[in-house]
Amino acid sequence: MQHINIKKFALAWGVAGVVLYLGCIILMATVGHKGTVLFFNSLLHGFDTSAIIRMEVPWTEALIGLVEIFILGWLFGALIAAVYNISFNKKYQ
Repeated sequence: MQHINIKKFALAWGVAGVVLYLGCIILMATVGHKGTVLFFNSLLHGFDTSAIIRMEVPWTEALIGLVEIFILGWLFGALIAAVYNISFNKKYQ
């Protein structure tokens, strides 16, 4: 088995998280509150998000969210790659 490059895999997870976060920003900016609630209610199988969706998000908070989601994605990707690499280490087989 081959090993996964931890840094590259982690970067891919971080960037994917940022793309999803940006997609959410674009969704909220283009379809408004009603469309955003409809989208997330459909996505979450009947969970009513109307009471928790806040449309007035300051740009600084959104920027912090982008950084946070990248860091969390990077850490999660690194964890997955590390566990994968350890699990296929020849001395454990």
